[in-house]
Amino acid sequence: MTNRTITAPNTSPNTLLTQGLVLLFAVCCGAIAANLYYAQPIIGLIAQSVGLTTAEAGLVVSLTQIGYALGLLLLVPLADLVENRRLMIVTVLISAVSLALAAVSQQPGPFLLLSLMIGLSSVSVQMLIPLAAYLAPAASRGKVVGNIMAGLLLGILLARPIASLVADHYGWRTVYIAAAVLMLAIMLVMILTLPRHKPDHRASYAQLLKSLAGLLATYPVLRRRALYQALMFAGFSLFWTAVPLELSLHLGLSQTAIGIFALVGAIGALSAPLAGRLADAGHTRKATAMAMLIALVAFLVGVTEPGYSLAGLAITGILVDFSVQMNMVLGQREIYGLEPKSGARLNALYMTSIFIGGAAGSALAGALYTAAGWPAIALLGAGISAAALIAFLFHSRR
Repeated sequence: MTNRTITAPNTSPNTLLTQGLVLLFAVCCGAIAANLYYAQPIIGLIAQSVGLTTAEAGLVVSLTQIGYALGLLLLVPLADLVENRRLMIVTVLISAVSLALAAVSQQPGPFLLLSLMIGLSSVSVQMLIPLAAYLAPAASRGKVVGNIMAGLLLGILLARPIASLVADHYGWRTVYIAAAVLMLAIMLVMILTLPRHKPDHRASYAQLLKSLAGLLATYPVLRRRALYQALMFAGFSLFWTAVPLELSLHLGLSQTAIGIFALVGAIGALSAPLAGRLADAGHTRKATAMAMLIALVAFLVGVTEPGYSLAGLAITGILVDFSVQMNMVLGQREIYGLEPKSGARLNALYMTSIFIGGAAGSALAGALYTAAGWPAIALLGAGISAAALIAFLFHSRR
């Protein structure tokens, strides 16, 4: 593939989105998004090494997600203003540097700051997805977004087992070194293959940031989908931040065994293409209700005594991942059709709310697990899922 320039939204860009480019977008999204999740299964090792307590360990994941939310608000809107390819290359380079510095960090303060920077610089994912949605024909936009999201979600879900396996055999710092090298490789791929895209906007950066509030006020669909997914993702982060602690402290699993356990979550990525096709076929409401019910049932399984077992935790993990990824794609399919020229900002608002929810879930996980154990985690997850379902049913009635 050669570099190409996309100049205006009325120039029929659809022919530029080849199957090879969709695959490239999926691979890049998966590799970059994985940076947000390497720490989840190995926070115990990291905390011990850099001087954090078990209750504070969740801050590593939480600050990474807060950094990501900040990047969504401050960096992603730039994709509606400046040339996208150059912007993504710069953010990936910053990510590589942040990961490399985290790998050699010895103190809790610098490591937590670098965790924030890793999240902040991983937002190029949310520039790639709106670009793909813009390039895709309207009739197959859900399918394209779903396929790219499948790659992204595989990266997220495989990040946990890979981190566990590598950390168990070579130490947790090797995970960060390898991730930094991977980011440099992704940057090279972007330089060689990504099409150029210069948006039509002539507004200033400050005007773009101010317009975020206007977009949020204009589109109730955006507000609703952001609320639903923020709640769903809070439950997702709550589960995956707490479950490594349960597996190691209560069930006695090694890091390698925890890594193998985390592979079950990869099954959840299967819901992304399914959700895209359901949305294209006009079944968004039914699929949304189904996703929320699955999440609620998953956490209720975790409250029961069999849910404390390895098999019970695995079932909960599969169902939680499946439901959260399905609801994510359904929401993206809806918001990308609202105002194509503002796709990056719409996505920034949607994803910011999601990762605020995720950061809250991660921050609660360590302290709640330490204080009350796994039943409290499962009960809170069920309550969060029920809140999402109630909000959806309320809006549907209106």
